[in-house]
Amino acid sequence: MSAVKEHGNIFVISSPSGGGKSSLISRVLKKVPGLTLATSHTSRPPRAGEKDGVEYRFVTRKEFLAMRREGEFVEWVSLHGHLYGTSRRELDRLTAQGKDILLDIDIRGAVSVASIYPRAVSVFILPPSLAVLEERLRKRGSESEEQIRTRLTTAVREMRAATRYRYCIVNRTLSRAVAELEAVITAERLHLSPGAARALLRKILS
Repeated sequence: MSAVKEHGNIFVISSPSGGGKSSLISRVLKKVPGLTLATSHTSRPPRAGEKDGVEYRFVTRKEFLAMRREGEFVEWVSLHGHLYGTSRRELDRLTAQGKDILLDIDIRGAVSVASIYPRAVSVFILPPSLAVLEERLRKRGSESEEQIRTRLTTAVREMRAATRYRYCIVNRTLSRAVAELEAVITAERLHLSPGAARALLRKILS
């Protein structure tokens, strides 16, 4: 990590379903110190074993809608009848403490985050091919043929958006993808703004 850090980084991670994003994020969080996953708000009730403030911050639908009206979310989405959103207040609090944050969000959410935090670092996770992506989806064994076809069609559309991201990682193997995401995080941590660079020089030369 940089010797002088004015502010924490926000890393936005996106991929099509089956791209391996969740496994990648889980592994990187365990390996890279000083990195945290933003805890989203949701209107769905907690599942067995889930704790408020750990997996999610659980609120009622009424509370969520009130927060949305007040502009408290940098991005939000409705999935399977429940609402999910990323709190701007939470991101500001963590980054002000110098903490680096991972955001696991879709393309629409990434665009919204970039409009509020233009310095956010966007990373798109790609499969090595559509054939590999289809194989990964089928190995799940949890979706019908129609659902798999729908996901593949959606994946093609989503992957075209990868050109708008700062970095692209092709997830050929999990270990290689982890190493590449670690490299991105390290590079961004070593990148200094002009103010931070001057402060670092003053520290070294004093």
